[in-house]
Amino acid sequence: MSALDRPVWHSLTTCQASLSEGGALAKRYRRDINLFASTGSDQPESLAAFAALVSPGESVFVLQVPGIVIPPELRATKTAKGVQMVATRPIHHEPGNEEILALTDADAAEMLALAKLTEPGPFLARTHEMGTFIGVRIDGQLAAMAGERMRLPGYTEISGVCTHPDFRGRRLARMLSAVVAERIQARGEQPFLHAWKTNQPAISLYEQLGFRMRSEVNVAVLARAG
Repeated sequence: MSALDRPVWHSLTTCQASLSEGGALAKRYRRDINLFASTGSDQPESLAAFAALVSPGESVFVLQVPGIVIPPELRATKTAKGVQMVATRPIHHEPGNEEILALTDADAAEMLALAKLTEPGPFLARTHEMGTFIGVRIDGQLAAMAGERMRLPGYTEISGVCTHPDFRGRRLARMLSAVVAERIQARGEQPFLHAWKTNQPAISLYEQLGFRMRSEVNVAVLARAG
């Protein structure tokens, strides 16, 4: 089994252990960082440890290639299929007229607002601390952004790719995705990403950049039963 089959688990137990909560059997990202959680296996003791990480009234996201086994203490409020794609060739961005900016803590509120508007995936107040994020401002407004999310040895995920509706059609998401991928490859790592299986425009864009589908993935939002 590849580490990419359970990318959340292998990120939380390696490169992003400092961002994790939990123990040896189950882990989740800190509650202000992200909503993903995972186990290393589907053994009963691991599933029990996973359930213990979910408090009443909150939800966590599970993303993995194997089928998701739901602990009896939890219930699925949403399930979906996604795809996992990996870069299969060197990626280079096409320079545009827009200045590419490094996004920092000072931009956190605007990043969160843009993510809430466009819903690129779970994005919280401190999600930007998972990796480097870049963006483009137009007339002072954050028009688009992209960055890094999960990290495990040899791999970094591209995520948080979104464009404000007022600025779509300018190929900003394509450019920023390519820049993030190019920088990941420059570190000697392989970029990967996830998209909803039904989001064919996004899948086509990433295929044009040089990504290919590795596998379908299962996604579930889990909450405490009752």
